Amino acid sequence: MDALTQFKEAQKQGWAHFLPLETITTPAAAKLVRFAGLGEGQQVLDVACGTGVVAVTAARAGARVTGLDLTPELLQRARENAELAGVEIEWHEGDVEQLPFPDCSFEVVFSQFGHMFAPRPDVAIAEMLRVLKPGGTIAFSTWPPELLIGRLFALVVHYAPPPPEVAPPPLWGDPNIIRERLGSAVKEIVFDRERMQVAALSPAHSRVMMERAGPMIKLVEKLSRENPADLDLFRREYEALVAQYLEANIVHQDYLMTRAIKI
Repeated sequence: MDALTQFKEAQKQGWAHFLPLETITTPAAAKLVRFAGLGEGQQVLDVACGTGVVAVTAARAGARVTGLDLTPELLQRARENAELAGVEIEWHEGDVEQLPFPDCSFEVVFSQFGHMFAPRPDVAIAEMLRVLKPGGTIAFSTWPPELLIGRLFALVVHYAPPPPEVAPPPLWGDPNIIRERLGSAVKEIVFDRERMQVAALSPAHSRVMMERAGPMIKLVEKLSRENPADLDLFRREYEALVAQYLEANIVHQDYLMTRAIKI
């Protein structure tokens, strides 16, 4: 198994533990759908859909929705969410770097904090644009590198470096890099900032919540096994960083939304 395949398999296993964070990302889903200007009846693809918060939101707004994710456990939760909401959504297990859809299949392509984790940004964005119809909208939410979540990613990478060919996910939060990656395939690029507000009683409380969800579970397991001293240092650095964004029991997690039209 090559390094990229191993990396994707580790991601699949890590994101299987994302469920406790679902409610945090739910309000952001509505903001992204609104930002995209979604119309009733449009054909929509939600890439790296996770538990389906964007897909279900779009379907409830009247769109015809397909959701795709790498992780089977998240797709199972997405199906449950769709059933509870009373909407029909077509679900696929798959990889953003190899979308199983024909060219020009969708009028809107979404990704909320998802496609940014694909190891090869050029491949991921080429696939997302390939399946988007001319005149269609691509809209996604990402974490800027200079803000809390981007800085936390940099901290995690310091203790668990990915393969050298894997691009840092927070670069997808830099408007200049986004313009470069979208290139001449799109027009009318629009950016907007939003804030995710996450309840926490203290920096340690925030850290413990994150250690029990998502890929950080694997990092903590690795450091606990290989170097407990590094785990202690990581936790202190994590809490010091979060403390800069914690006010009145709320951790402010600002993010970037991007919208563009395929030429």
